[in-house]
Amino acid sequence: MATSASAPPTRDQLMVRLRRAEGQLRGVQRMLGEDSPCEDVLVQLAAVTAALDQVGLHLIGERLRQCRQDDGGICADELERSVATLMRHARIGR
Repeated sequence: MATSASAPPTRDQLMVRLRRAEGQLRGVQRMLGEDSPCEDVLVQLAAVTAALDQVGLHLIGERLRQCRQDDGGICADELERSVATLMRHARIGR
């Protein structure tokens, strides 16, 4: 799903990503039921995780852009909450 750096994904595009992740997760379930090799299952789990992380990061970025537009500048409280959410979401803080 190619988007330019200046054009964040639309809600519809994010929904497509979520549906793709949902399909990947169903594939993981099938793989487990078929006793697929652990490495193959882990690759698919990583793909699902990356897809979900991307949706979350885009939602956080969208909220920050909206806050900036609403306030005419960066909203300090919103920025702090968003950074905290980002840290929890992406597990960066570990």
